[in-house]
Amino acid sequence: MRNRWKTGFFTLLGLNILVLLFAAVLLMIPIEDDELPGENLEERENVAFQIRASKSDLNQMIDHYIEEEGLKGPVDYSVVLNDNVELNGSVPVFTSEINFKMTFEAKALDNGDLLLKQNSISVGALKLPVSHVLKIIRDSYNFPEWVKIQPDDELIYVSLQNLEMKSDLQVRAETFDLKNDDIVFDMLVPVE
Repeated sequence: MRNRWKTGFFTLLGLNILVLLFAAVLLMIPIEDDELPGENLEERENVAFQIRASKSDLNQMIDHYIEEEGLKGPVDYSVVLNDNVELNGSVPVFTSEINFKMTFEAKALDNGDLLLKQNSISVGALKLPVSHVLKIIRDSYNFPEWVKIQPDDELIYVSLQNLEMKSDLQVRAETFDLKNDDIVFDMLVPVE
């Protein structure tokens, strides 16, 4: 009887050590970034229409897009525009959920795309490296092709030039100032 308890104890201890080693190896694996698109996909003749939007309008559109396109993964998440872009979600761990919140500073680039630079992060009470959290998010969620997550650079690149829209339309971010609720897009309509 005594040997069974000893064997069980060492087996359980060995399993715990294996799980910890496996988690440590996963954290040490180098992170590969997604490749970002080039400056312009193609030059074509377009007519530009300027569209002004508010944060509340864009929040409704983002919610609808995530729901409509089925961009949910094994983990629930939401994107909210306040003074910054917030990515909120929860990750199932064993029998509970760990909530996370990441905030990003948004910037409209000259090519019309958006760059989201990571500002702050909170993952429950854990202190995890931002690059690893972004990698886990990138690997766990179903993001569209035009959203590229760069864990090493701690940023998300939103390639609006690769956003597929009906009637071959394109969208370019002209101004994206969330603090002043000054959001302007150019809708490019092909005339060829």
